[in-house]
Amino acid sequence: MTPETTARRSGAPPWRVMGERPTLPSYVRRLWRRRHFIGAEARAKAFSGNRDMLLGNLWLIGVPILQGLAYYLIFGLILNTSRGIENFTGFLLIGVFLFRFTTTSMQQGIAVMSQSRGMTGAFSFPRAAVPLSVLLREALSMLPVLATLVLLLLTVPPGTQVTWTWALFPLVFGLQVLFNAGIVMYTARLGSALPDLRHVVAFLARLWFYMSGVFFSLDRFVSEGVWLSVLQANPLYMVLDMSRDLLLYGTVPDAQSWMFLSLWAVITPLFGFWYFWQGEETYGQH
Repeated sequence: MTPETTARRSGAPPWRVMGERPTLPSYVRRLWRRRHFIGAEARAKAFSGNRDMLLGNLWLIGVPILQGLAYYLIFGLILNTSRGIENFTGFLLIGVFLFRFTTTSMQQGIAVMSQSRGMTGAFSFPRAAVPLSVLLREALSMLPVLATLVLLLLTVPPGTQVTWTWALFPLVFGLQVLFNAGIVMYTARLGSALPDLRHVVAFLARLWFYMSGVFFSLDRFVSEGVWLSVLQANPLYMVLDMSRDLLLYGTVPDAQSWMFLSLWAVITPLFGFWYFWQGEETYGQH
């Protein structure tokens, strides 16, 4: 008879009695049974972050627009990184809006377990529900952002035209969501163990920003060699590059791009979930 069975027969919550993480299959089953809670919490909090501000949820789209304007003035006009890029305005908007989705998820993940310490210390439930709720919340918050992006792509000069390739963009965004799931899992456990990492994450996010071609074309500065291969293997670069192909240039990314981004979108959440589960018994104890 396993300790979990003994705890269940005694009527006590098995995780609190044991102080140990459950087996991975059991953990997944318990998490699945709480999927409605995860969804409800994410929907409740998706648009509440700016409710105390005068403009409220308009800041969901206002912040990336202001960031895009600042980068356009500095890098597009002053430093002229727009040279050789067709429709630099759209190029920059896609870069800023989609890149921010991943970095915001990462920054929310690093703090979420510390912010939820009262709940995780008082109740017995799969702790992965907490970072997964954060991920879903950020994904829901992106819906008005993506709608604004589409409107800007169609109206801001030089503008673009809707083509059939736009229908493939949700696939790229879905792969980005899966990749973000892994990132949130990693940062949630790391932030729980070392809260000071939130300052390091801000630095890493800035470094990642410059490595992802948000406001410039990589091949303008790195034309060949190992460094170009490394930069092009960056999953966020792939997301931005493929999205630009579909939304701006009416072309379908090559099979290699789809394959590598799909690998990132599968491997990152699988290993991230496993890594988070490994620390299950430590959450809420600090």
